[in-house]
Amino acid sequence: MNAMIYTCTLNTAIDMFIEMEDFLPDKVNRSIYDEFQPNGKGVNISIILNKLGTPSTAIGYIAGFSGHYIQDELKKMGIDTDFTEVDGVTRINAFVKSNQGEYKIVNSGPKITDIKIDELLNKIAGFTKEDVLFVSGSLPKGVEPSILVAIAKHAADIGFRLILDISHPILSELVHYQPYLIKPNDEELQNLFPEDNLDSEQAIVYAARKLIDKGCQNILVSMGGQGAYLVNKESTLYCPAPKGEVVNTACAGDTTLATFYITLQTNTPEAALKKAVAAGSSTAFRSGLTDFEDVENLMKDLNVKTLTI
Repeated sequence: MNAMIYTCTLNTAIDMFIEMEDFLPDKVNRSIYDEFQPNGKGVNISIILNKLGTPSTAIGYIAGFSGHYIQDELKKMGIDTDFTEVDGVTRINAFVKSNQGEYKIVNSGPKITDIKIDELLNKIAGFTKEDVLFVSGSLPKGVEPSILVAIAKHAADIGFRLILDISHPILSELVHYQPYLIKPNDEELQNLFPEDNLDSEQAIVYAARKLIDKGCQNILVSMGGQGAYLVNKESTLYCPAPKGEVVNTACAGDTTLATFYITLQTNTPEAALKKAVAAGSSTAFRSGLTDFEDVENLMKDLNVKTLTI
C-alpha cells in the first residue's frame, strides 16, 4: 500500500479579498479589486503539497454552494477531495482594504451534527498505518475539542502519522498519543504553559522539550518574522526568517508546515527547516500562497543553527 496524505479542515472557508478607495457608512462602496480563494488551514496545506508535487486528499466539512466552490477549485488544481457534506453554507470571510484601514470579517460557518462527526471519524478510522493526516485550524459550531482526542486515538491505534496545527489548549492532552509533528506558534506554545514566561530562546526550547518528553515526536515552533525552531529527541535547531515586506501572514504557517514535512522525508532536518522558513516567508511577502519561485533565493542568506541549550 502506498502512503496516502490526507489534510483535514473541520472549518473550511472562502476568503474574499476586497480593495476599495474609501469604505464609508451609508454609501454604496464600489470595489477596485476583488478575489476569492478556497481557504481553511488544511485546504492550504493540500494546495502547497500540490505545488511541491505531492498528492493529497482534502477531507473535512463543506456545506452549500460555497462548499462546492472549494471542492471545485481544488479539483481544478488536480487535488483529490473526500469532504463530508453538511447542511447550511460554508463560511465566507471578508478582508476589506481601504484608506480607512483593513477590516477582517470572519464568520462562524455551519453547525455540525453528531451524525456528521461520527461520519468523519469513521472515515479516519479506515486509514492504514502507512497514511499521514494533517489536522489544522479551528473547530466549527457543534464540534467539541473531544473530536481531536478521538482522531489522536485513531492515529495511535492504527499507527498513521498525525500532524497537528491547532490553537486549542487541548493540544497538551494530545501529545501523549505521540503525534508525529505539531506546529504551535509562540503564542500557542505560551498558552500550553500558562505558568511559564516564554520570552527567551531558552524558555521556548525548554517548553518544546517538555512536550517531546510527553510523547510528541517533532515540534516546529513558528515565530513569524523571527523564523522557527525545530525540536525533537535528536536535536534542537533554529532558523531565522529572511527580510522582506510582510503583506499577509494568514497562510504563512500552513506553507511552512507543509513544506517542512515534505522536505523532511528526503532531506536532513536542517535542510527541511531552512526551506520551510523560506517558503513561509515567501507566502507572507505576497497576497496569496507562494509559487516557490523566490524560495531558493530567500534560502541563500539563511543559516540554520544547532542550539546546545
